[in-house]
Amino acid sequence: MTSADESARPSPTRCWCCDREYDERELVRLGAHPEVGICSACALDIKQRTGQRQDELRPTWGTTVRTGVRRLREGVISRGWHQRPLIGPILRRINRHLP
Repeated sequence: MTSADESARPSPTRCWCCDREYDERELVRLGAHPEVGICSACALDIKQRTGQRQDELRPTWGTTVRTGVRRLREGVISRGWHQRPLIGPILRRINRHLP
């Protein structure tokens, strides 16, 4: 016999981007396609990639700065500096405030 709480609990669903399981309340649904659910981490990644695409289409001086920040970020990640005990937390904190 199941309780009312168990039947009311949302069933786990998968993110369409990373294919990991999440509760329904942890997914963002697309307006025109409610069958598509994306987790918040993937939604943020898509937002960053969208900004990058917009910069490619409309180059300005701000685009140059953001491109430099992206390249620096990629270099830090490829070297694994963000996982080092002393400098890692500082780099991750700085990353939250960069475009």
